[in-house]
Amino acid sequence: MATKDPLERFFAELAARGHEPLLRKASGSTRFDVRDGSRTRRWVVTVVDGDIAVLAGNGAAACVVRADKAVFDRIVTGRMNAVAAVLRGDLEVEGDWRFIVRMQRLFPGRRRRRARA
Repeated sequence: MATKDPLERFFAELAARGHEPLLRKASGSTRFDVRDGSRTRRWVVTVVDGDIAVLAGNGAAACVVRADKAVFDRIVTGRMNAVAAVLRGDLEVEGDWRFIVRMQRLFPGRRRRRARA
């Protein structure tokens, strides 16, 4: 059964990819700590030469990204750019944040509005 939660859907779809050609030269790991009210949900995404593994739960990672669920929901639905969110202070990054720049390729891009004829 497909989940309606954009965050859970994003990580499930990411795990199902298995390999991402856009990250074929990337290796590293990022933990996403998502504050949802009084609890924090975590996912660890590991990439080795484009092969992607996603683990729900806590784990060690070279980069840790923290934000409220509303921010992550906007990122995983393409309404907010992750790197721009870091620069604005909406995303907190600890460790090697260069990997989040590479991970940006996995997030949907902003939907462009069609020009009316």
